[in-house]
Parts: sequence; structure tokens; C-alpha cells
Amino acid sequence: MSFLDHLEILRWHIIRSVIALGVVSIAAFFAKSFIFDHVVLQLSKSDFVTYQFFCDMSHKFGMGDKLCFGDIAFNLINISMSGQFMTHIMVSVVCGIVVAFPYILFEMWRFIQPALNPNEKNSARGVVFSGSLLFSVGIAFGYFVIAPLSVQFLGNYRVSELIENTISLNSYITTVATIVLACGMIFQLPLIVYFLSKMGILTPEFMRSYRKHALVVTLILSAIITPPDISSQILVSIPILILYEISIFISKIVVNRMKDA
Repeated sequence: MSFLDHLEILRWHIIRSVIALGVVSIAAFFAKSFIFDHVVLQLSKSDFVTYQFFCDMSHKFGMGDKLCFGDIAFNLINISMSGQFMTHIMVSVVCGIVVAFPYILFEMWRFIQPALNPNEKNSARGVVFSGSLLFSVGIAFGYFVIAPLSVQFLGNYRVSELIENTISLNSYITTVATIVLACGMIFQLPLIVYFLSKMGILTPEFMRSYRKHALVVTLILSAIITPPDISSQILVSIPILILYEISIFISKIVVNRMKDA
């Protein structure tokens, strides 16, 4: 096939992915009440499942109310004429990305698959399922762990009791969406390492030798994708470091299989 033929095939894969993203985003747009009241804005309520979990654990281990967060001391406001409408669109698109991600990954795989030989196809079997599962776990981790703790810390943080926190809707939504999507993408690390190891770019020895460098990069990355509080950065860093160690193990398996083949 010529280069232009490949571009034509890629174009149709992209078109189908965009259509899937658009359909889900439109559905999310019309499900406004559920998505905003029961999903997005739920993190600003004191009865959110994560806050209740920490409070229950605090009581269970005899710590009293030390891990109970209480009410969140901030109000959400809209300060732009088109603010709520644009926020509505942004949230719909984010929902579209989250829900349509498995199909988008499937379209990417369909484009790449014909270029692989039988052994490579066999090695990459299950890539769509694995990638979708890792993405879903990352999204859940971001939504149920990092985002609510960040909202609690930043929403209740005050430099003086004379200053009240009145936060714009766009700022709140951007913070939550960034954290959730970033966590979803970070959890793709084992899958990326798998393919880089298959290509001979990464080896377990290389990853072990640069473990200290990976720690520094992890801390920098955590500082970028999370709000400026230590607790959120630590909570993001821990799973990334665990994923890094898992990736070393995956790389070792891949390299050993290639040597035996």
C-alpha cells in the first residue's frame, strides 16, 4: 500500500473514533442532571463515599473523628455569561473520552494490527482489554482517591479566617477532570513498557538502573497533575512507583520469552 492509502485508512479509523466520542458526549450532554449532581459535584458533598469510608475506618480503628473530613467550606459560583454552558460541554467531552476510550483503543489496534507478523499479533493479544482495564482502574483511582482528597484540602484551606473560599465552577471542574484523566493515562505505564520491551527499547536492567531517576520524575509528574498539596502528590506517587515495579517485572518476562524463542 502507498503512503496515501495508509493515510486514508487512518483517516477512517480516526473518523469512527471521533463519531464514537461524539455519540457518547451527546448522550452525556443530555444526562446533565445525573452527571453533575451525582458524579461531578458529588465530590463537594460531605457524604461522598470516600469521605464516609475514611470516617468509618477512623471509628473502626478507635481513632475517633480524626479521619472524618466534615463539611467542605467553599461555595461554587459561575462568573461568566457562558461559563455554565461551556463547562457543560467540557464535562460532556470528558465523559465521552472516559466511556469511549476502549473503542478508540480498539480502532488504534485495528490500524496497527495488519502491520504485525503472526508472532507479534499473538504477543499483543488482549491489548485492548488490558489497556481499557488499566485506564478504568486509573480513572477510578483518580475519582475516588486523589480528586476528593484534593477537593477537601484545597476547598478547606485558608490563610486567614477572614477569607472565605468561593470557587469558580470552571476551576473546580478543571481540577477534577485533570486529575481523573491524568490518572487514567498514567495507569497505561505497564502496557507501554510491554511494547517497548518487545521492541527492544527497554530492558529490566535499564529500568532497575534508572529507578532513582524514575522516582524523581514521578515526584515531578505528581506535582504537575495534582493540586499543590503534599498529600495528593504522595497518593499519586505511590501507585506510579508500584506500577513502575510491576513494569520491571513485565519487562523481565518479555525479555526472557524473547531469549527463549
